[in-house]
Amino acid sequence: MTTKMFGAKVPRVEDQRFLRGQGRYVDDLLTDDPRLLHAAVLRSPHAHARIVDIDVSGVLDVEGVVAVWTYDDLTDAMAEPLPLLIPHPTLTHGRTQYALARDEVNYVGEAIAFVVAVDRYVAEDAVSRIRVDYDHLPPVVGIAAARAAERTVHDDVPDNVAARMVQENGDARAAIAKAPHTLALELDVERSACTPMEGRGTVARWDPDTSRLTVWSSTQTSTGVRGCVAAKLGLDLAKVDVITPDVGGGFGVKVVHPWPEELLVPLAAKTLGRPVKFTEDRREHFISSAHERAQQHQVEVGFDDEGRVLGLNVEFWHDHGAYTPYGLIVPIITSTQLLGPYKPQNYRVAFESLYTNTVIVTPYRGAGRPQGCFVMERTMDAIAAYLGKDRTEVRSANFIQPDEFPYEHGLVFQDGRELTYDSGDYPASLAKLKELVGWDEFEDFRAEMAAQGRRVGIGLACYVEGTGVGPYEGAHVHIETSGKVKASIGLTTQGQGHQTAFAQIVADTLGVRFEDVEVVTGDTRKMPYSVGTFASRAAVMSGSAVHLAALRAKEKALRIAAEALEASEDDLEIADGVVSVRGTDTSIDLGTVAVLSNPLRYAFDEASKAATQFSVGDPGKPPVAEGDEPGLEGKDFYSPPRSTFANGMHAVIVETDPDTAEITILKYAVVHDCGHLINPMIVEGQIHGGVAQGVGGALYERMAYDESGQLLNASFMDFLMPYATEVPTSIDIDHLETPSPLNPLGIKGAGEAGVIPSAAVFAAAIEDAEGIPITSMPISPSELFALRLEHADEPRPDLASSPAPTGI
Repeated sequence: MTTKMFGAKVPRVEDQRFLRGQGRYVDDLLTDDPRLLHAAVLRSPHAHARIVDIDVSGVLDVEGVVAVWTYDDLTDAMAEPLPLLIPHPTLTHGRTQYALARDEVNYVGEAIAFVVAVDRYVAEDAVSRIRVDYDHLPPVVGIAAARAAERTVHDDVPDNVAARMVQENGDARAAIAKAPHTLALELDVERSACTPMEGRGTVARWDPDTSRLTVWSSTQTSTGVRGCVAAKLGLDLAKVDVITPDVGGGFGVKVVHPWPEELLVPLAAKTLGRPVKFTEDRREHFISSAHERAQQHQVEVGFDDEGRVLGLNVEFWHDHGAYTPYGLIVPIITSTQLLGPYKPQNYRVAFESLYTNTVIVTPYRGAGRPQGCFVMERTMDAIAAYLGKDRTEVRSANFIQPDEFPYEHGLVFQDGRELTYDSGDYPASLAKLKELVGWDEFEDFRAEMAAQGRRVGIGLACYVEGTGVGPYEGAHVHIETSGKVKASIGLTTQGQGHQTAFAQIVADTLGVRFEDVEVVTGDTRKMPYSVGTFASRAAVMSGSAVHLAALRAKEKALRIAAEALEASEDDLEIADGVVSVRGTDTSIDLGTVAVLSNPLRYAFDEASKAATQFSVGDPGKPPVAEGDEPGLEGKDFYSPPRSTFANGMHAVIVETDPDTAEITILKYAVVHDCGHLINPMIVEGQIHGGVAQGVGGALYERMAYDESGQLLNASFMDFLMPYATEVPTSIDIDHLETPSPLNPLGIKGAGEAGVIPSAAVFAAAIEDAEGIPITSMPISPSELFALRLEHADEPRPDLASSPAPTGI
C-alpha cells in the first residue's frame, strides 16, 4: 500500500539542487547568448525635486551603448502611471509613479533613465554620464513631518493623507468612558525592509517570428507581471509568457507588479529585437525596493477588575512612502488583526495612510500584523501591570473560547469579506506555551539568576494570522503514460517547499508514489490563471486546488480502469500507482490507464499500441465521449468563502547585560496552530526562519533616513542583521491542530507566523528584565542604555555586573 504522505516529515526534494549550487536564478539565465544586452538605471539622488532637464548626449556616442530611454521616449500606456493594484473606497488620494520619472522625483532611488548596452559595465558607465538638472524641493521624511503637513509630497494632496479609514464594532469611546479602569499608550514601530539575498531581476526575449514575448522575473506573482506587461506593451495576453525561475527570497518585496524594470526590460527587448537583462544591485535594492513597518499608534483602553477589555480605541498613522501601488493592505491588516485572539466588547480603529518622500511601502512578511500584535500585546501587558495580575491571566480573561467559533468581529478584512475567525483553541495553546517555556517556574529562575548578579526577563505574545486570502488558485494534474505525475500550479515559490508539500498532497490523493510526482510552479505557460504567493496563502489555496485537481484525475482513472478491468469503480483502489480490484489479483498500472485515456490513430511505441483505434473502444460509440477529453488529467480551482485564520503564541526568556545593555536570548518557545499539517518539518522550518527574521526586526534592523530623505544605512555593512550568534540556537515548538472548515484539507497558512509576534514578545521580556517601559521597536543596546539613563531615578532590577549567560 502507498505510504500516507500528508502529515509526514518528508525531506524537501528541492534542497539537494540548491545545496549543490545548481539553482537557476534570473541572473543565471541566457548568459551564453551572445546577443544578450544588459540594462542599468539612473536613479534620483534627491528625495524631492523637479526635473528641469535631462541631457543624454554624453551617452549616445559611448561604445557599446545600444539605447537610452527617458520619460519622453515612452508612448501610449507606457507613458501612463503604473497601476494602482488594489483600489479601495477610502483611498481617496492614491498615487503611483511612472516607469521613468515625469517632471518630478519623490524619493531617493526613483528611476529616471534606462540604459541598455552590451554589458553591465558599459551600461553603468553610461548612466554616470547622464546629466540631470533639478529644482530642489523640501522633502517630507517621517510620520511626524507628514502629519504636520508643513510641506507636501504631492501638490494635489495638501495634507499628505492618501486615505483615512475607520471601523467600529460597538461604541468603544463610550465604553472606555464608563470603564472602571482606563489606560492610554503611545506605541511606535520603525521602518524596516525585507532585504532578501537576491534582489529584483528581469530578463526578456522577443521572438519576431511568433510575435511572442518571454519574460523571466524574480517575482512572487508571475501572472500579475504577465498581465501588466501585456497591458502596458499593448500585447495580447496570450502572446506573453512569464516564467519565474528560482527566487532567492521574496518576503513581500517581490509581490509588487510591475516594478518599472519589469516593463522597461520587455520594452527594450521588443524594440531592439535582442534579449535584455536587468539585475538589481544591493544598494539599488535598499534605496528603490519596498520597505514596511513604520507606524505610530495611540491606544485608549477601558477594562474591569479582571482585566477584561470593555472598550478599545486605537488610532494610528501609517507611512506608505511616496506612492501607493499596493493600496491600503498593510494598515487594513493592522487595524483588523490587531485584535488577535481576544474579544473586546467594543472596538474602534482609525488610521491615516500618509505620503512621505521615501521608498514605497508594500507588505513585508507579517504585513501589518507585527505592528498590530505589538499594540495589542503591549496593551495586555499594561493592563496586567496596572492590576498586578499575571500576564497570562489577563489574556485568558479576554480569549475567544473554543465553543464560540466561527467568531465574527463585525469588521471587514483585507479581502473585503467579514472578519470571521474559522477555528482555534486559544486556552489550549496558552497552556502548551506555559509548559514549554516554564512560565510558572520562571520566578524561581529569576531569583537564581539574581543571586549571580544576572538580570533576566520573560515575555509572551499571542497572535491570529489571516491566511489563505482569495480570490482563487488553480492546479493541473497530468498522469503520463510512464505513470509519472506532473502537477502545475500558478503560484511562484521562494523557498517554501512547494515542490515537496504539494507532491505529498498529490501522492495521497491519487495513490501514487511520492517520488513519481513532480510539481511545476510560476510558469504561465503551464497555469495561466493565478494570483500569487503572499499572505500565507499557498498551502490553503494551491494545496486545496491541487487536491481537487488530483481528485478529478483519480475519478477519470478509476472510470477508465473499470472499463478495462470489467469491474465496478466502487471495487477499485489505487496504491503505488497501480489500480487494482479489491480482494483480487486483477490490476492495471496508472501509466497504462493513461495510455487508454487517449484514443490514437497511430502507434508511436509499444505502449501506445494499446490505445489505437483497432485495439480499444466500442465501435458503436465515439472514441471520445461527449463531455470527455483525451488524456488522464484533472484541472480544478479553489476559491474560498473567506480567509482562514491561523494562530500561535511565542514566549522568550532574555538576559540583558548590565554594562553594555546587550540582549541575549536564553530560551524561545512557540506554539502554533495552522490546522492540519501537510509537512511538520516544513512548518517548523518556516517558524525557525520567521523567528530569525523577527529577531532582526525586533533588535537590529531599521531603515535610517536623515531629514533630507537620504538612507544612511543602504548596505549590509551599515544595516544591522542578526548573525547565527544572535538567533536562538534552538526553538522549542509545539503544534495544535484545529482544522479549518473552509477548505477540503482543513489547513491554514503558516508562512508569516514566526515573525508576527517578535516585536511584542521581545518588548515584553526586556521590560520584564529592566523594569522600564518599552514602547518603541526595534530596540538596540544603545537605545536600551539610553532608556536606562532616562529612567535612572526609578526603581528597577540591580545593575550589578554579571558573568556571561549559560542558558537554561
